Amino acid sequence: MRDNLSEVARIRQQIAEEYAAARRGLEGPAIISRHEFIATRMDNMGRSYHELSELLGEQEAIKVVAETIWPTL
Repeated sequence: MRDNLSEVARIRQQIAEEYAAARRGLEGPAIISRHEFIATRMDNMGRSYHELSELLGEQEAIKVVAETIWPTL
């Protein structure tokens, strides 16, 4: 169980970092195509969500992602 908690924390951090990078891609100067940059970040978030859903189940994984990218909701 402890291993799962640390794995969830790692994945949650990865999602937060990818989401922040995608937002910066919308707001900052583009080095590469904004679409390509943002799509890559969203793909990475999708893989992280898949890992979470294997550990926690789909509903809990969705909840963790939502709480991670929208912490004030």
